[in-house]
Formats: sequence, C-alpha cells, structure tokens
Amino acid sequence: MKLLRVGPAGAERPALLDEDGTLRDLSGIVPDIDPDLLADAAALGRVREAAAAGTLPVAAADGEPEALRTGPPLARIGKIVCIGLNFHDHARETGAAVPEEPIVFMKAPDTVVGPNDTVLIPRGSEKTDWEVELAVVIGRTARCLDSAEEALGHVAGYAVANDVSERAFQIERGGQWDKGKNCETFNPLGPWLVTADEVADPQALGMRLWVNGELRQDGTTADQIFPVGEVVRYLSHFMTLYPGDVISTGTPAGVAMGMPEPKPYLRPGDVVELEISGLGRQRQLLKPA
Repeated sequence: MKLLRVGPAGAERPALLDEDGTLRDLSGIVPDIDPDLLADAAALGRVREAAAAGTLPVAAADGEPEALRTGPPLARIGKIVCIGLNFHDHARETGAAVPEEPIVFMKAPDTVVGPNDTVLIPRGSEKTDWEVELAVVIGRTARCLDSAEEALGHVAGYAVANDVSERAFQIERGGQWDKGKNCETFNPLGPWLVTADEVADPQALGMRLWVNGELRQDGTTADQIFPVGEVVRYLSHFMTLYPGDVISTGTPAGVAMGMPEPKPYLRPGDVVELEISGLGRQRQLLKPA
C-alpha cells in the first residue's frame, strides 16, 4: 500500500493512493497514519480489505486551496535515527574512510515537513546541502535483534527523505553533527509510506536528486555500506526501536560538499527535486528563514 496524509499543515487526514493512481480517503477507517496504526495488524488489514474492495471514497479538496497538500506520510514520529557515510561512493567523494561500524546521529521529529513544502535556509548559512535518502519506518518494537533477516521483519515500510544539512554548522562549529542537521524544515519526508510488502528488495532502489533541473545525485541502495537489515539490527543493540521510529539510511555521491570549489551550496530560489524508485518524488523551493 501507498499510505499518505493530505491537508493543511497540522490538520492532515489519512489517505491511500490506489493502484489506479486515485487518492482515496481513509479517515472513515483509521484516524491517522501513525505509530498506533503501524503496530495494529488488524487495522492495517481493514485498510487493505477496503482498498481491495474498492469502497474507499475519493479524497476531495473541500474547496480549500491547501486541502490536498501532501503532508508527511507519518504522524507522531517517535525518533529519527540517521546513518552517516553509508554509501561507498559518498565516502570516496568526501575523502572519508569507509566506517567500520555505522555512524549514528539523531534528527528531531520537528524537522519533518511535507515532501513539497518550502525548505528554509538558516540565518547565517553559507553551506546548506541536499541528501536524498531512503527512510525506513519501524512497525514492530525491536530490541537486540539477532540477524538482518529478522530486522527486516520489523520494518513497516519505506519513504523518500531529504536529509538537508548545513555543513558549516555540522562540521566547522565543533561538537556533534546534530547542529547542522536539525534546522527548521530540514527533513522533507514522503510523499508516501510504501508498505514493506511492496518493496521486494530495499537494496535495489534507484535514488536521484536534481537542483534547478540539473541531475546531482544518481545512485542506488545497492551501494550502501551497511544494508537496511543490518542497520536496523545494529541500532536495536544500542536503542529500542518502536513503531513510528524512522531511520534515514544515508546518501549516495553527488552532494555539494563533495564537489570542487566553488561548491554549489543551496541558495534562496533554488529548487530541489528528488525521487526513489517506487517510493515517489519530492520538490522543494528554498527560501530564507
């Protein structure tokens, strides 16, 4: 299933994109796309049955210009765990050694915006960068998992994320990476939460990102140093993963930081577009904060 949330920011309602590409309203079946739904097999089953029966109403705009805005596909996100330098080609372009273990940092849930919402360049920023990433959404509580195969069984689904980053804040200001990762609007997510049964192999997904129409990133999850199952297994030994937690699994080569001088960092007026095979497409206009 392709689950999503539509409506004005803060007032989104649950929806489903059916096999014909029609947007269907789920608000008569479930209150939201949230951790409670992901952890409730019976509720998910009711959604599947209604989708298969063709009884879901078409989602209407209700006369409001923003009524069918696509919001983040998941409400009440618990935590966002990010993996740095998780692609061989990205490590090469930045001159970094391939990590022996996953590099872990956190991103606050309040950075999340819809896939087509405005992204704000922070005050004082000179090095705002882009990163197309595969987001993994947890559906079952995970503690100290034994294998990557077992870990994949705890995944509810997948989504597109843009791990927007301010490189000077991240690298040049001391302390941890979190300072360059948690600015307002720095995590566009969606458009859809695609359930795990529709993603046959999370290590076979094309990833692309354009800036002002110019292709900047063109990679594949096959290049990940630590595959999705291993990332989930590994993290489960350091923290408990709950339904509604999100893991951003790293970005391929092609970020501004890895390019020759003058590096083409983002400026107000730039447009970023990104997609992952089968998971949908995002578009953001950059504006000053």
